[in-house]
Amino acid sequence: MDRGQSIPEPLTRDPNTPRAPRPGVIAPVRAVLRLRRRVCLLRKRRLLLPGAGTASAGPDTEFRAPRTGSDQPQFFTFDGPVELSSRAPRKKRRRSRVVLYPETSRKYLPRAERQSRAQRCLLLLVAIVGFQVLNAIENLDDNALRYDLDGLEKALQRAVFGQPAAVGRIVALLRDYLATHVHSRPLLLALHGPSGVGKSHVGRLLARHFRAVLDDSALVLQYHVRHHCPEPRAPQACREELARHVGDVVARAEAEEKTPLLVLDEVEFMPPALLDELHSLVQPQRSHQFHNAIYVLLSSAGGGEITRFVLQNASRVLSAHPGGGRVARAGVAVAQALEELRAGLRAFLTREHPLWKAAAIVPFLLLDKWDVVSCFREEMAGEGFFPEQAQAEQLAAQLSYYHVAGREYAVTGCKQVVAKVNLL
Repeated sequence: MDRGQSIPEPLTRDPNTPRAPRPGVIAPVRAVLRLRRRVCLLRKRRLLLPGAGTASAGPDTEFRAPRTGSDQPQFFTFDGPVELSSRAPRKKRRRSRVVLYPETSRKYLPRAERQSRAQRCLLLLVAIVGFQVLNAIENLDDNALRYDLDGLEKALQRAVFGQPAAVGRIVALLRDYLATHVHSRPLLLALHGPSGVGKSHVGRLLARHFRAVLDDSALVLQYHVRHHCPEPRAPQACREELARHVGDVVARAEAEEKTPLLVLDEVEFMPPALLDELHSLVQPQRSHQFHNAIYVLLSSAGGGEITRFVLQNASRVLSAHPGGGRVARAGVAVAQALEELRAGLRAFLTREHPLWKAAAIVPFLLLDKWDVVSCFREEMAGEGFFPEQAQAEQLAAQLSYYHVAGREYAVTGCKQVVAKVNLL
């Protein structure tokens, strides 16, 4: 053959002989195979690790190289495994104990329940009670001002001579009773003393004052036993009449929200039927309208006991005034003596009738000569005469007196003053 002529290829090829790949495809295929083997190897190692292969692992975790052995760090650092193993292990931070709460309770309240409704109701209740207390105090002050007890005390001290202890006790009892609106029983004042010491005069002054402050004369009842219930009249008829008068007064006072005054004079002449009716009127079992009332009983019962007490305790109870008058001592001896007198008088009156058990007893003491002189001057001024001191003493000298421990106590008090002045 010629050199330039090419040798022809055989027409047939052995099938067992592999076909040589093309040079441009071998390198990428080899790279893909190596990556596939690497992925399979990583999968096998991941499956062999404890706790691996859970469902929580995402698709990105399968390409993350597993950390086997203690030389692998649990956090990223630029140090190698040898340097990490040489370091001292970190101390674990001790956690504080967690406060355990019951399962049925909440660790915190919701925002809507942080301010309880019960707390708001409690604050509202406190405000209402405070307002009611303040309003009640103001009402009590208004009630005391309505009856003008200060003016009543000044009027009694100016017009009643020789009875400072009795006047003070009467005003104190009225203040205590009129300081409240609701009462469990009425106020029963029992003024006792011998004739002419000022009991009836105090009753007239009380009636005049209450008529003025209440602006209604129907709320003041003045009952004279010998005038309204004379001797021939039947006691049962007097009893029914007294009950009707008292019922009308207290009903009218209840409608007007006022406290009435009932003055009963000459109680020592009351028949037992009237005393029983009066005793039933002051009982707490009666209706509410009967509780809000003031009864003033004027009586000479026990006058003999008061006279004996004053004569026996003249030096202990009374002292002479430098100007010629008489004043009560402000010491403990006077208070003890008056308390003994009230206790003895109550025991004496209770034996007569049980009405006096519920009464506040106010004893009226004997009047000395200087008190009688003051009565004469007051009456002379009222009748239009000039109240001359010498003339008043001359008139007072005409009366009868008890002479005890250098003092003179009038037997009839100021009972005969009006008759003596009318003779002028």
